[in-house]
Amino acid sequence: MADRPSGDVYQRVEHVERALAAAFGDRRLRPNLVLHELEAWVFAAADELGVLLGDELAALLRRDVLTAGGPEMVDDRPETAPSKRLLAYCPTYLKTSDGPLAIAELGIGKLRAQCPHLDAWLRTLAE
Repeated sequence: MADRPSGDVYQRVEHVERALAAAFGDRRLRPNLVLHELEAWVFAAADELGVLLGDELAALLRRDVLTAGGPEMVDDRPETAPSKRLLAYCPTYLKTSDGPLAIAELGIGKLRAQCPHLDAWLRTLAE
């Protein structure tokens, strides 16, 4: 972590993943760190979460995704991380059920289309 590049989030996370792979030294290990946390994928499923918890919530998530440049780019500062935003926008949001339900409803194809880091990692599994 100490020698992460100062580039964009994709460069930083890929650096850490490469370091993890090198530390273990087993080609079968394909580290994947979710940018910035699993809730980033919930932001990709904004419309699906809106069906569960309301259109106003979906609109807020879509706004954040648009502003950030994608679900994986939603800010990761401790006070504005995706999970913190979700709870601020919707105190009744349940991380263990609402998020997974929304992501499942979105589907892997649409999730991959919105989350290039996830997509790149999944492609490595086919190598």
